[in-house]
Amino acid sequence: METFALCGKGGVGKTTISAALVRLLSEDTSKKVLAIDADPAIGLSTALGFDPGRTVDNIRNDLIDRVGEGESTDRESLIEQLDYEVFEALDERENIAFLAIGRPEKAGCYCSVNSFLKDIISSISESFDYVVIDGEAGIEQVNRRVMETVDHLLVVSDLSAKGLSVAATIADVSDKAIHCSSTGLIVNRLREGELTGELKLPPNLNLFCALPENDDVRNMDIAGNSIFSLDAPPVLDALRQALGALKNRN
Repeated sequence: METFALCGKGGVGKTTISAALVRLLSEDTSKKVLAIDADPAIGLSTALGFDPGRTVDNIRNDLIDRVGEGESTDRESLIEQLDYEVFEALDERENIAFLAIGRPEKAGCYCSVNSFLKDIISSISESFDYVVIDGEAGIEQVNRRVMETVDHLLVVSDLSAKGLSVAATIADVSDKAIHCSSTGLIVNRLREGELTGELKLPPNLNLFCALPENDDVRNMDIAGNSIFSLDAPPVLDALRQALGALKNRN
C-alpha cells in the first residue's frame, strides 16, 4: 500500500489535484485505489463523480448517541460493529473506492471511538494498492482522524504569497503532526511563461511538480463535473512524470 496525503490553503486546487491523482493511479486496472475525503466540505466526491452517502462522522455520532442513551457495548462487539459500518460506507466503482470522513466530531465525543475508527480505516486501507487522502489546510486532521503515517505528503499551493506561506507552515509542522517518508510541493495553476525557478518557493519544501493552468479543468470545477469527464487533462501528464521521478528516487 502506498499512501498520498494532499494539504494546502483553501482554494488552491487541492481537491481537483487529489481527484486527478486518483484518476491517474486508477489507470492501471490491476490496482485498487481508495480515495479518502478528509475535508469537511466533501468536495472530492464531486470531483470524482461519487454520490456521498454515510460518512465516518455519521457513524461516530450515531454510536455516541446510542451510548449516551444507555446502550451497552463491549469492546469486541464495538470494533466489529464499527468495522462493518465503515466498510458499508465505502462507495465503489470499478477499481476505485470512496470514503468520506465528514465534519469534525461534536463536542463530548469518546476518544476510544475515534481511535477505533482510525484503526479500522487503516485496516481497510491495507486492502488497496494506493490510498489518496484529500485533507484540510493543516495536516493535523489527517493524523487525528484518518492515519498516523503516510508515504507522501503533497502540499499544494498556487503562486500567491499567502498560499506559499501556508505551504511552508504545513511543512514545518508536518514532522510533528504525522509520519511521512517524503514531502513535496505542488505548484498549481502555472501560466504559460511562468517558471518555477523564478518563484520564491519555500526553502523547506522540494518541488514535486508544477501544474499548468487549464481552462478545461477550470470549467470542470465551475460546472461541478468529474475529473473523468475530461478527455486528457494536462494535469495528468505532469503528475505522471512527477510520480515516475518519485519512484526512481525510491
